[in-house]
Amino acid sequence: MKQLFTNILALLLVVSLVATEASAQQFSKRKQYNSVGVSINAMNYFGDIVPKASIPSLRFAATRPNIGVNFTHRFAPRISARVAFAYGRITGDDEKAADKTDPDARFRYHRNMNFRNDILELSAVGVFDLIANRNNYIKRPDFVPYVFAGIGVFHHNPKGLVRGGNTAGVSEGSYVNLQPLRTEGVDYSLTGLSIPFGGGVRYKVNKSFDIGLEIGWRKTFTDYLDDVSGNYVDQNTLGSAEAKYFGGGITRTDDITANTPYTNFNAPGEMRGKGNEKDWYIVTGLNVNYILAPRVKSPKFR
Repeated sequence: MKQLFTNILALLLVVSLVATEASAQQFSKRKQYNSVGVSINAMNYFGDIVPKASIPSLRFAATRPNIGVNFTHRFAPRISARVAFAYGRITGDDEKAADKTDPDARFRYHRNMNFRNDILELSAVGVFDLIANRNNYIKRPDFVPYVFAGIGVFHHNPKGLVRGGNTAGVSEGSYVNLQPLRTEGVDYSLTGLSIPFGGGVRYKVNKSFDIGLEIGWRKTFTDYLDDVSGNYVDQNTLGSAEAKYFGGGITRTDDITANTPYTNFNAPGEMRGKGNEKDWYIVTGLNVNYILAPRVKSPKFR
């Protein structure tokens, strides 16, 4: 996946540079224009709390909404720049995602972690149209596939749900902020960078409106969107009742026997998550864009 990600970015960069150079002399400022838009999306995540440890392993029941607004400026027949602000939620639950009868998933079932995370994202991307528009906005093509890539910054705050089990000193049914608990003894940041990239199709409704479908991946540089990454720590070093609960007390023991390999799997130093893989989130949805008709200056006559 890392190699695919690198190849996609390299291809987008090369194509964009070539296209920009070739079209710079052919696209006057009179043909450039801006647009504003809104998007309604579905949001998913890939990390430690999914059915299987692979990018396609998405649990559709965990899909949550995402909404956004954007501003786009067209520079050239194929090249645009877009700034967007979005809000959405991702979720994960070992109890619902992991099958205890599957040897590969049974560990996650007994780990029994859950989270929800509200994410605010500000991004700037370059958009490359696969079909060029060398005319003004009124004569733009009816149907345009495109790809995009750029950079984003996001703020997140993972929370865990307290439910049945070892809930001593913890209010059952409440959501608790996980980052301050240091469940793995790590202080991670609630603000991070991401690399958004993906593609979509855009359809011209009339001279002023476009609608489109888009899917975008967000490569992050944190493994703590779900508060799970490394190893279990000694619960005696965790201060509060909430920290001890999410640090290990949440573990399922209802069907653990002396003959199972999970009798003491949450002991200090044992694996809690796969720290060698960073978390991702994915946004898929519908966008509607309104074109701001450019003001055409009349020529001055002497």
